[in-house]
Amino acid sequence: MQRMLKIGIVCYPTYGGSGVVATELGKALADQGHEIHFITYSQPVRLGAAHKRIRYHEVNVSDYPLFFYPPYESVLASKMVDVVKYENLDLLHVHYAIPHASAAITAKMVLAQEGIYLPVITTLHGTDITLLGKDASFEPVISFAINQSDAVSAVSQSLKNDTYKLFGINQEIEVIPNFLNAEHQTAPSSNELRSEYALPEEKVIVHMSNFRPVKRIIDVIEIFERVHHAIPSKLILLGDGPERTRAEQKCRELGINDLVTFVGNLKQPQELLGIGDLFMLPSESESFGLAALEAMAAGLPVISTNTGGLPEVNRHGVTGMMSDVGDVEDMAKNCIYLLSDEKRLIKFKDQARKRAEDFSLEKILPLYEKLYQTVLERV
Repeated sequence: MQRMLKIGIVCYPTYGGSGVVATELGKALADQGHEIHFITYSQPVRLGAAHKRIRYHEVNVSDYPLFFYPPYESVLASKMVDVVKYENLDLLHVHYAIPHASAAITAKMVLAQEGIYLPVITTLHGTDITLLGKDASFEPVISFAINQSDAVSAVSQSLKNDTYKLFGINQEIEVIPNFLNAEHQTAPSSNELRSEYALPEEKVIVHMSNFRPVKRIIDVIEIFERVHHAIPSKLILLGDGPERTRAEQKCRELGINDLVTFVGNLKQPQELLGIGDLFMLPSESESFGLAALEAMAAGLPVISTNTGGLPEVNRHGVTGMMSDVGDVEDMAKNCIYLLSDEKRLIKFKDQARKRAEDFSLEKILPLYEKLYQTVLERV
């Protein structure tokens, strides 16, 4: 019989992919009988209703006049020590190298001084490697945190390769892809809801992201501007972030602001994904592409770039189409190719749904549980 564990999960509590995956993983582990302790600065947005085997520990950072920046990493490490000691955790699973893995290694060393052995598992998600990896000042700390972890996983083969390329890593990295909980990730299409966003003869194109520059939201708008001239369509933008104002201005410049709806952040975006026909993700970099996978589960073919881990999720000519980063013309052409033929579009939608099943919670969760048991058997 499998041992039930007390697991600390450290993650960003926001709408980003790493926070979503970490939260859904914790909920799934709790459903399996494990006791889960989330440690972060606010309650994760995907945590949802109360669960008898889930606890939340808030990290509070005081505003000390001595510090120019609040010392979050130090306070986080101290909180980890406290939770591990008084909740008798079996292990910590941290998502993101900086600051979570580095703080966890600090906590591990503090606990070792008290005779407590704390296994640390680090999951790498993307910008902790691909973005910070380009800044040499982070390299020693990230390499140390990864190498001192008891086990390391990455969400794609592409990210694993980037980690070895950018850092001095002597750890084995296991690829465990992101996943979807089908029970929570799919929603039936609603004609009534769809009618609020588009006319019956119009197609609905969807984009979902955190609107950072790397997501290339302006490309989304320029692609749509080309598509709507050929195919009557509307664009729904889910999410928010630093590029939103520029995106709104671009829509006004192109005279398409009445065709584009900025919805903002949604805790549960599945309903709006469910009324779409096509999903656009022209990112400059994606270590996995969780938004694309969520769209595929809802039956949306994906028009994406061919960068990072996206080819490991989106199959060109099967679940969608891929283009080089910045090739707006080719992505617009691919949109029109799929939207202009209803039989072709239905075929791609069915293939997208089927591909998403390869990343089901039922298939991925046992990989994490096996990783936990492997680490604990070394003790």
